[in-house]
Amino acid sequence: MATNVTENQNATVTKPKLMITPSPHIKDTTDTPQIMLTVVLALVPALAAAIYYFGFRVLALTLICVLSCMIFECLFARATGREDTIKDCSAIVTGVILAFNLPVTIPFWMAMFGSFIAIVVVKCLFGGIGCNFANPAATARIFLLVSFATPMTNWAAPRGVDAAATATPLNLIANGATDQLPSLVQMLIGQRGGSMGETCAIALIAGGVFLIWKGIIHWQIPVSVIASVFVFALLFGQDPVYAVLSGGVMIGAFFMATDYSTSPVTDKGAIIFGIGIGFITMVIRTFCSYPEGMSFAILLMNILVPHIDSLTINKPFGAVFEQKAK
Repeated sequence: MATNVTENQNATVTKPKLMITPSPHIKDTTDTPQIMLTVVLALVPALAAAIYYFGFRVLALTLICVLSCMIFECLFARATGREDTIKDCSAIVTGVILAFNLPVTIPFWMAMFGSFIAIVVVKCLFGGIGCNFANPAATARIFLLVSFATPMTNWAAPRGVDAAATATPLNLIANGATDQLPSLVQMLIGQRGGSMGETCAIALIAGGVFLIWKGIIHWQIPVSVIASVFVFALLFGQDPVYAVLSGGVMIGAFFMATDYSTSPVTDKGAIIFGIGIGFITMVIRTFCSYPEGMSFAILLMNILVPHIDSLTINKPFGAVFEQKAK
């Protein structure tokens, strides 16, 4: 009798459990670390271009941002007793993108402080990966720009350009010095002033197309951001090609606006989101004191994402939604 009870208990213990989860039930072998490392791989061409034009301080600054983000995430998890999520590699992506949004001349301690803002304040305090309402790198860049305006606008001349010519194309356009603008070829290859990872447009485009090809991101947000910047530049009387190739449009469109947790889930919402980013960017560039507006535009549209999702959510087939009478 005892043997039968033991056998029944063992059978109960080894019986597989029925997992009940909400739809959609999509299974894939790709996990979060693979996605994050693929994004890092897509950023390698821009990193190589930045090292070529601005020197090996680019590599040191990138490593400091990456290591700082990883350390801050690990320390926060231990201090709060939460699960250590350092293995998902999202902190690496945040560190690289943050570094790309900084001038190569910025002091290392400021870069570490920006990493703290991105990881602890923007990401971890809101629940970690997938729970943050704003893009960590964009928000950290804005915080550093507002707090340390001079170091954040201390541009270095890229290799092959006169050391005195450190102004960015957006500064030249804002000051009316359009005769001093670099050529379109220089804009494409990155031979211009600016944050160290945003200058080489062709490298960022190649990385973005690679991510679309791999299915990591979709085309709706990058295309709508770039197209809307082009169109609104025309409407505001600016050169649309320079508007697209200047500032952080490329890195913002492909690597920041496409963040999973801070962008819409529907295709229609993604297009609205991208158009909003392009519009706000050009409004800030044209009418505000800041020559660049990509990070501000991304942050503002991040706040509107829940409303965009609610307005563009797909209705179930055959369902009827009735508005309740007040």
